[in-house]
Amino acid sequence: MEATLTRPSSKILPSLGVILAAGGFLLLIWFAFLWFDPGPAPYQYRLVEEGGIEKFPKLELGAWPDLKLTKQEIHVEGMEEAIAAAYIARRGNSKPVMIGWENHVGEPMIFLDSKLSELSILAPAISKHMPKDAAILAWWDTSRQIQLLTGLDPVFTTQLNEPLIMPMVWKPRMESILKYERDFWGAPPTEDEQRKFQRFADALSSEPKEGVEILRELVGGREGYVVVHIADIYKLGLMRPDSIGVAYKDFPVKGSGDVHGLNAMVKRWEEDNKFTAHTVHGFSQNIMRAYFLTDDKSTKTLLAQMLPMTTSLILDFEPLQMVYKEGGYLVYKIPSAQPSNN
Repeated sequence: MEATLTRPSSKILPSLGVILAAGGFLLLIWFAFLWFDPGPAPYQYRLVEEGGIEKFPKLELGAWPDLKLTKQEIHVEGMEEAIAAAYIARRGNSKPVMIGWENHVGEPMIFLDSKLSELSILAPAISKHMPKDAAILAWWDTSRQIQLLTGLDPVFTTQLNEPLIMPMVWKPRMESILKYERDFWGAPPTEDEQRKFQRFADALSSEPKEGVEILRELVGGREGYVVVHIADIYKLGLMRPDSIGVAYKDFPVKGSGDVHGLNAMVKRWEEDNKFTAHTVHGFSQNIMRAYFLTDDKSTKTLLAQMLPMTTSLILDFEPLQMVYKEGGYLVYKIPSAQPSNN
């Protein structure tokens, strides 16, 4: 599927592709009913399986044998088939954390698809090499995963639910959805954490010099690191559409030997739509998702220059120092502020 976030834009995804992919005309009628009849959240999490790590071998969580895991399916009222599946982990009586998400419809819903094998390599590397008292900045869902798997304490530790990823027809139920999500996860944010996360989004959507200053503000003088993922560009586009224009398209692949064919398709799509840059991430064996920047202004943002876009030079990026890369994740160290010459 494909989508473009244009300026000005809502934080809510366009829904037609979701509707068509998830069941056609009957689903269209049902979503239209939800639009005109605001009420509870239009979906529910349903427990379908639970157990220890041995019951979920594909999640590759062998390094964390104490985790309790559940698989939840996400169902929309009136639909028999689930629209997504969530893999959720917790330790003891701690709050549940989403560690894996699979969308079953054609566009992202609630969370973005994830590749857990990347996280299971990233987390031990952070545990081994990052100072225990370091300040870690990352998107709130990544932050909660890092906290669970490393025991470290990132700046963001609650369920911030920014941005809300949903079809337009669910917009009248936004408050109900927010309440349902926060009740389900049991980790509501404080006003201070919400404010800081907005500043984090400001930093990533600013030009590098200004953005890094905001990052230093957020770590408060501590040794600081930023963990970003390629998919964060899409989330940022939803939150800050006036600062960064983002589009995506999924491309089917036949295997690792199809690289040249994939590159040609992505480049052609970029040229046909007059986009300015792209990066590609595979979240399954059969699908590669290409994220595009829609104009030159977007390429100048801090996050765009931190990611392996076709207009970026991540190894030579001076405002921050890249210290680690695994799959779609990149880890940067925030340099100390230079002393004033005054």
